[in-house]
Amino acid sequence: MIHLSFSLPEPASPWHETWDDARRGDPSGISEGDLRYRYFGVNVEMIVDSVEIISKRRFVTLVDLALSLRGVAERISRGEDAAFDFTESEEIISFRRAGDSISVGSSRRPGRGSVAPGELLEKISEFLKSAHSRLVEEIPGLDENVTVRRIASGFLI
Repeated sequence: MIHLSFSLPEPASPWHETWDDARRGDPSGISEGDLRYRYFGVNVEMIVDSVEIISKRRFVTLVDLALSLRGVAERISRGEDAAFDFTESEEIISFRRAGDSISVGSSRRPGRGSVAPGELLEKISEFLKSAHSRLVEEIPGLDENVTVRRIASGFLI
């Protein structure tokens, strides 16, 4: 079993400013670099097979995480192992084939969880849909951004 979710920061949080800042100007023209590393901070949580892989106290940028997970889904779909890292730290989240399942772990946390490939791909697809919906709901005009469209094109199911 896998739980993968995000939540927007509280209005008093400095991370909330990463959403407010993106509202200034033309959102369709925001560069991929800014989308990935400057805007849209969220709390994220990933639990696989009762093992906390990413703590819900962790803040990351939503677009970077979504595009990283899209890449994971593409590699897992091809039968390959996958991994992504966080730009602001040395942590690596790895996804390795282990028989009929995928073993998921963090380089900074003990333990690994196990999930069926189909369930992992389904949860990633749901995450991508949710991320895309929230982005374009919060910031009208982002649906015209090429990078944000790549998140939408990652829907697997």
